[in-house]
Amino acid sequence: MSSLDFPHIPAATRRTIAIVLVAVGAVSALGGCGGGGGTAASAPAPASSSASGSSITIADFKFSPATLAVRHGARLEVTNKDSAPHTVTADDGRSFDSGTVQPGGSATIKVARAGRFPYHCTIHSFMKGMLVVD
Repeated sequence: MSSLDFPHIPAATRRTIAIVLVAVGAVSALGGCGGGGGTAASAPAPASSSASGSSITIADFKFSPATLAVRHGARLEVTNKDSAPHTVTADDGRSFDSGTVQPGGSATIKVARAGRFPYHCTIHSFMKGMLVVD
């Protein structure tokens, strides 16, 4: 006799209980996969480019790649494949700024010095990325 073999409980109810128990088990098993577990997740490796140039694509209100490594002096092409205008603006407010890039448009930026530059879209502040310049 299995743990769900109770003749006085309708078969449909037993199936529902079984499904709920499986779902609870799956959620419990996945509980360690999210944030807040106390262990640091490794950051994704930055995409790299050549000294001749590289690109950031904007789509679905995200920068891709989220982290990009470029060489000092590289030209960076920003392409907006989204339905809204965006910017690629250094958080420090002075290292680089693409200006407003309209949907379907593009812009070129160049970073004058080496360093790690977090950036964002000034129109949609939740959009963030990182440019690593060596």
